Amino acid sequence: MKLLVTGGAGFIGSAVVRLAVERGHEVINLDAMTYAACEASLRGVSSAPNYQFEKVDIRDRNALDQVLAKHEPDAVMHLAAETHVDRSIDGPDDFITTNINGTFQLLEASRAYWSSKGRPDSFRFHHVSTDEVFGSLGAEGFFTETSPYQPNSPYAASKAAADHLVRAWAETYDLPVVLTNCSNNYGPYQFPEKLIPVIILNALAGKNIPVFGDGENVRDWLYVEDHADALLLVLERGQLGRSYNIGGENEATNIDIVRQICAILDEIRPVEHSYSDLIEFVDDRPGHDRRYAIKPERIREELGWSPEVSLTEGLSKTVHWYLENEDWWRPLMEREGVGQRLGTKV
Repeated sequence: MKLLVTGGAGFIGSAVVRLAVERGHEVINLDAMTYAACEASLRGVSSAPNYQFEKVDIRDRNALDQVLAKHEPDAVMHLAAETHVDRSIDGPDDFITTNINGTFQLLEASRAYWSSKGRPDSFRFHHVSTDEVFGSLGAEGFFTETSPYQPNSPYAASKAAADHLVRAWAETYDLPVVLTNCSNNYGPYQFPEKLIPVIILNALAGKNIPVFGDGENVRDWLYVEDHADALLLVLERGQLGRSYNIGGENEATNIDIVRQICAILDEIRPVEHSYSDLIEFVDDRPGHDRRYAIKPERIREELGWSPEVSLTEGLSKTVHWYLENEDWWRPLMEREGVGQRLGTKV
């Protein structure tokens, strides 16, 4: 297939691009290259004959029209988004304009392109979203595809709005769409403002490892390469108009994640003290959701997918990757906001 991937220089987007190129798809990566994008995340595929790059902002309708007309893709995989919850608390504007308005512009450009091609049945618009749109769970239960939307942060609200736009374009205009909502991703090439890179890089630098609140917030952790595999599967075989929840089935509290990473580092990069001595509990994030958990039954039953990488294996692979790829993450530490506590402006 010829795929137009938006946000392909981001964390999840670059994993999708790398896997799609490896599998022989022709990939056009459309990315505005904002602060969290990283060209080096694509160094393994940038010279591949089946890879092309277009520096375009999804809010720019004219540019989107030109790219679609030029490349004539078989499908659009929409991953471009502002994603950092703490940044959305401090400055929600970019989240509204990119995640909502940008999705609208991409939907309209895709619809116009699809119509110009005679509305082929083979075309797909795959919108990639998050479990955060469903809000916070109690101690029991799981998010499903029919869970009510209850977003609690500006980021989650902007993604929820984008989900609803995509559903509306499918119902009103018959645009052939599939949607996915994923749990927390982790793995190689994750921008160093997110929890797991912060833990690893602060530990290596001998800095305090901040843990919000009591550290008992629970997340379901999904290895990013498992996620990329699931996304391509849904694109190719998912039922039109259907949403699929993608989870790692690896629930853990934040403090457990921190302690597991510290234990891995104690073993492979020992210092005079245990890295766990660096743990520091800090004031909680405003509106911090207590628990997320996904039961990915639909994608398992309909498409035969389940996660392959356990949390123990994934954390070990991730820690080793950051230790071995300082040339990737070191320059990113100089970017605005990295290494600072964000999300405290209320």
